[in-house]
Amino acid sequence: MGTRVGRSGHAHAEGPPAGQNLWMATNRWMSGDVPRGAEYDRRFEELAASGADMHGEASFISSFGPGSVLDAGCGTGRVAIELSRRGHDVVGIDLDPGMLETARQKAPEIPWIEGDLAGSALFTRRHFDVVVMAGNVLIFVTPGTEGTVVSNMAALLAPGGRLIAGYSLTPAGFTVGRHDELAAQSGLILEERWSTWDRKPFKETSTYAVSVHRLGG
Repeated sequence: MGTRVGRSGHAHAEGPPAGQNLWMATNRWMSGDVPRGAEYDRRFEELAASGADMHGEASFISSFGPGSVLDAGCGTGRVAIELSRRGHDVVGIDLDPGMLETARQKAPEIPWIEGDLAGSALFTRRHFDVVVMAGNVLIFVTPGTEGTVVSNMAALLAPGGRLIAGYSLTPAGFTVGRHDELAAQSGLILEERWSTWDRKPFKETSTYAVSVHRLGG
């Protein structure tokens, strides 16, 4: 699958932080006027009915053979549920309670966490073979928190684990160069980069990036 429709970015842990009004205003997912929950899923159902591959992200992630996956910014659970169906041990986390409600209805057997990827308290003591941020997570987070998000996700990786992120590229937006800089600060090394989830080559003119950073050491 190529370009994805943007999915929920991040999450909050046990309630919003102090200064909620400002925080909600600067959180680009929560402040956006976008379909949520079942209405959000309906767009993907229509795409699937047209013959589009809805599981490009899951196929990409599965190719690394992870035993465990954290779907960070899981939305309504489309990617996480497919990964679970393929036999991976999956946990999902998201900020939007409405999106998580839909995910829980579809797959109550999967752990779904409401938590903030940029929060100071990590929301699980587990470590994962892969942490994936598939749905434009890094361009939906509150501006200025991208480094914290990358650092927090790196801290949840098992030794040799991978952080996989897909996001759209715009002239004034988050760049792959900035991504690599933040990843390096968190002990992550760029392993591969593509322009789509089905591994089309990445070019300077690409409008989407799928980046795989591996935990070094």
